[in-house]
Amino acid sequence: MGKEENNDPKDVQRKGKAKMQLKRNIGYFDGVSFIIGSIVGAGIFVSPTGVLKHSLLNVGVALTIWTVSGLVSLMGALCYAELGTPPPFSGGEYSHIKRGLGSLPAFVFIWTSTFTKPASNAARALLFAEYATQPFYGICPAPDVLKKCLALAVLWSLGILNGLSVKMSAWVQTVFTLLKMMALSVIAVGGIVLLVTRQKESLARFEDMFSSEIPNASQVAEAFFQGLYAYGGWWSLNYMAEEMKRPSRNIPLTVMTAVPGVIVFYLLVNISYLTVLTPKEIVSSVAVAVTWADRVIPSVAWIIPLSVAVSIFGALNCSMFTLGRLSYAGSQSGHLPLLISMLNVHSYTPAPAMIFSTTIASIFIIPSDLIMLTNYFGFSAWLMTGLTCASLIVLRYREPHLHRPYKVFLPVPFMMVAMSFFLVLAPIVWSPNMQYVYAFLFMLGSLIIYLPFIHFKLRFAFLDKITCHLQLLLEVCPADGPAEGKCE
Repeated sequence: MGKEENNDPKDVQRKGKAKMQLKRNIGYFDGVSFIIGSIVGAGIFVSPTGVLKHSLLNVGVALTIWTVSGLVSLMGALCYAELGTPPPFSGGEYSHIKRGLGSLPAFVFIWTSTFTKPASNAARALLFAEYATQPFYGICPAPDVLKKCLALAVLWSLGILNGLSVKMSAWVQTVFTLLKMMALSVIAVGGIVLLVTRQKESLARFEDMFSSEIPNASQVAEAFFQGLYAYGGWWSLNYMAEEMKRPSRNIPLTVMTAVPGVIVFYLLVNISYLTVLTPKEIVSSVAVAVTWADRVIPSVAWIIPLSVAVSIFGALNCSMFTLGRLSYAGSQSGHLPLLISMLNVHSYTPAPAMIFSTTIASIFIIPSDLIMLTNYFGFSAWLMTGLTCASLIVLRYREPHLHRPYKVFLPVPFMMVAMSFFLVLAPIVWSPNMQYVYAFLFMLGSLIIYLPFIHFKLRFAFLDKITCHLQLLLEVCPADGPAEGKCE
């Protein structure tokens, strides 16, 4: 091709100005913000009723399940902390499964995640649009076209932000995490104050916490599912491990700070709800935090719907950031097109990966009914968690002399593997549905792509030409150096 095409992307590395790789811009406080921001979404504000409902309104059982769910999440996060340190790779579960169990299971993971994770981001964007537009329409529903346009605008704004600057994205995440934690603090502190000032009336609800009907095993398990879902997102830090400053120290420390912090806040917020509302009122409420605010702070109750929108926005930013790193890692391993693993020559961010994941999420927004199809892939998240913890066990025995700055107590990953496979099989056994079969067949369908394009390395010359043109258009360059894969 022409002389011009040999300039920018190559010269950046040839002149030795900087090595083309992700920069370590994420510190300890940024990591804490990303984990908390990923876990705390709209659920704790709007509908923390699932645990209480399946606990048969037994307050003691419900609070116990909230605690145990948090501790299980902490165990999983500590397993991931070990996997994220020696050495740190972007891509989260994908990179760990590939390293421990091989290329095929890793490809199944990224094949499934390429559809389910953008669909989750699309759902968050639509939920944000719902809360952001509804105040302007009162009791009338906001137009679907308006909500979809706003959802697309939010998706692409965050996609562009994450593609331009890691520091700016981390700053936005920190700000929105602080705002949502301030809102949770209002609810938690308000509950404590009421508990102290109305001692007899409030404490009566907690004196005989276990006195009501005790749920059976299947009901406890269902409540446990709901609790674990509320803590979802504890795995997010491993997607950005390659960008963490001092990862050997900061990854375990961040996990040990953020996840216990969320457990404490979730318990305090639930106690606050139970101080003001009866269990029946909580279960019947459409938005528990709004009902709580109407009772406790009626003059500024509008703060809660605003806080829900803020919380969703922060969770969406974190989810988009991590999804970009997953696409980047998959491309580096040859499981996605080469262009996706390239970095912008100015910002050293995986801009093509952000464009790729944001485009897929946008497709799910336009016919939003597609999002419903991904609900049956919930079991796949715990399947991959189990495979990731199994990878830790495999690597312990395969690489016994590898320096591990942090090592989790070995029975913990065994417990996580057993629990993960229980969580995979339980909903399928208790509520069998053909949609689970379709979801499983979709995962197996990854073999249709894997065998010709990954295993046998089938290539099309015209795709290389398209990659070259897009590389020059986007001003991106392959990570880690020399001229491999560039336009000549």
